[in-house]
Amino acid sequence: MKKTKYIFITILLMGWTLQLSSKEYPKREMRAIWIATVENIDWPSSPNLTTDEQKKEMVELLDAASAYNMNTVIFQIRPDADALYASNLEPWSEWLTGKQGKAPDPYYDPLQFTIDECRKRGLDIHVWLNPYRAIQNIDKTKAAPNHVSNTHPEWMLTYGNKKYFDPGIPAVRNHVANVVSDIVRRYDIDAIHFDDYFYPYKITGIDFPDDQSFFKYDGNFSRQQKDDWRRNNVDLIIKQLHDTIKSIRPTVEFGISPFGVWRNKKNDPNGSDTRAGVANYDDLYADILKWQNEKWIDYVTPQLYWYIGKEVADYAILAKWWAEHSYGCNIYSGQALYLIDPASKDQSWRTSEEITKQLSVNRDYPEIKGSMYFSAKFLKKNPLGLQENLLKEHYKYPALTPENPFVSKVQPETPTEAIVSRDGKDVVLTWKKAEKNTLFVVYRFKILQRTKTDRPDRILTVTSYTKLLLNAVKGYKPSRYRYVVTALSPSHTESAPLKFKKN
Repeated sequence: MKKTKYIFITILLMGWTLQLSSKEYPKREMRAIWIATVENIDWPSSPNLTTDEQKKEMVELLDAASAYNMNTVIFQIRPDADALYASNLEPWSEWLTGKQGKAPDPYYDPLQFTIDECRKRGLDIHVWLNPYRAIQNIDKTKAAPNHVSNTHPEWMLTYGNKKYFDPGIPAVRNHVANVVSDIVRRYDIDAIHFDDYFYPYKITGIDFPDDQSFFKYDGNFSRQQKDDWRRNNVDLIIKQLHDTIKSIRPTVEFGISPFGVWRNKKNDPNGSDTRAGVANYDDLYADILKWQNEKWIDYVTPQLYWYIGKEVADYAILAKWWAEHSYGCNIYSGQALYLIDPASKDQSWRTSEEITKQLSVNRDYPEIKGSMYFSAKFLKKNPLGLQENLLKEHYKYPALTPENPFVSKVQPETPTEAIVSRDGKDVVLTWKKAEKNTLFVVYRFKILQRTKTDRPDRILTVTSYTKLLLNAVKGYKPSRYRYVVTALSPSHTESAPLKFKKN
C-alpha cells in the first residue's frame, strides 16, 4: 500500500509540473497595454485635469495593468509632432494641458513620472511616437509658435483635415531621428514604438499631394514607380531610426505595430488568405516584412483586430501567417479590447472569451511571444468579465518580458546580501543591487519545494526596489516559505538566483 501511495503522489506531482510547464503558463510572455493620449483616448481623460489628477489617473492605469498581470505599458508621448514630456524640439501637447505649448502647472514631466511609477511595479515601458502626423485636426488645433508646422511649413502637406510631414523630404527624416535620439539619451525606456500611421490611410478619390517632393527627391524612381519611391522613403526612416537608437543604447528595442494585413494573396502569392480593404504594402507604403528580414526592427505587433472566423480577415489565419513570416523577429499580437461590447453587431465580440480564444490560438505558434492590447481604459472598465477570464485561463501567474533575439544579451550579476528578517509578524526581505541590474524577480517556495526559478507560479513579484515587506495576513504566514531573488538586465536577461538567508 505504501508503494502504491508513493506512486500515486508522484503521478500527481508530475501532472502538476506538466500543467505548469505547458504553453498555457509560460514564464516569459509579452503582456502589454497601450496608453493612448491623442484626443484623450486613455490618458489624461481630459486636458483640463490638474497635475495631481493626471498623476492619480496614471497610477490607476498602471495599477490596473499590474492587476491583470501585465508586464509592459506602451505610452503615447508624441501623437502630433508634440510632446507629453519635457522637450526642446517640440511643444507640449494640447492633449495634456488643452493648449499646445503650455506646460503642466504645477510643473512635472509626465514621461519621467510614468517611468518611475512603472519601475515601482516592475513594468517595462515602451514610448509610442507617431512619425508623420503633425496636426490632428486643422480646424480645431492652434499650433504653438514653435510647432514644426510653423517653423518648417515647407515640410508640411495637408491631406483631409490633417497636416502631415512629407516623408519624401530628407530633412523630415532627420528631424524625426533627432526627436528619437533625444528621448533615448534622456529617458530610461525599454523601447521606441511606432504604430501603423506611416503614409496616411487613403481618402477615396484623393491622392496624397507629394508630387513636389517626388520631382525634387525622386532618387531615380520613374513616375510609374512612385509607390516604390514612397515605400523607399519609409524604408529610409526605419533604417535611420534603427541605427540612431542602437548607436546610443543598443538594448533599447525598436518596435512597429502595423495594420494587420501585409498584403492580400490576390496581390501577392506571399500574402495572407484575406480580402482586407487596406494593406500595409499597397496603401500605407510600409514593407513590414523587409524591415523584419533586414533586422531594422526588433519586434512587430500586427493589429489583428478581427474575430476568429471573420470571412475577409480571420484572426486565426492571420496569426498563423504572421508566425510563418517572422524572420526571427519577435511577434506580439495586437488584441482589440475596445471591440468587446454586449451590443456588438458581431456576435463574437459580445463576450470577452473571444480574447481568451485568440490567446489560445497564439500559443499554438512559438513565434508569437505575447500580446499587446488596445487600450488602457478598457482594463478599468473590465468589459464582460475580461479580467476574470484572462486571469483564469491565461494570465494566472506573472510573466517576465521576453528576451529579444535581435538584441545583444547583457548578462546581469547576481544580487548580493539577500537577508530575510522579521518585523513582528511580518517578514522583511532585503538585498543589494549588483552590476547591470535593472529589475528584480522575487520567488517564493514552500519549505519542501525545490528552489528552481523555471516556473511562473513561483514568481512572487517583479520590482525595482531592494526591499520587500511581506505582511502576515489570515491564511498566509510568510515565515513558512523560502525566498530567492534574481536580477534582470536591460536585455531582460535573468541572473543566477540567490537564496535569502536568515538574519
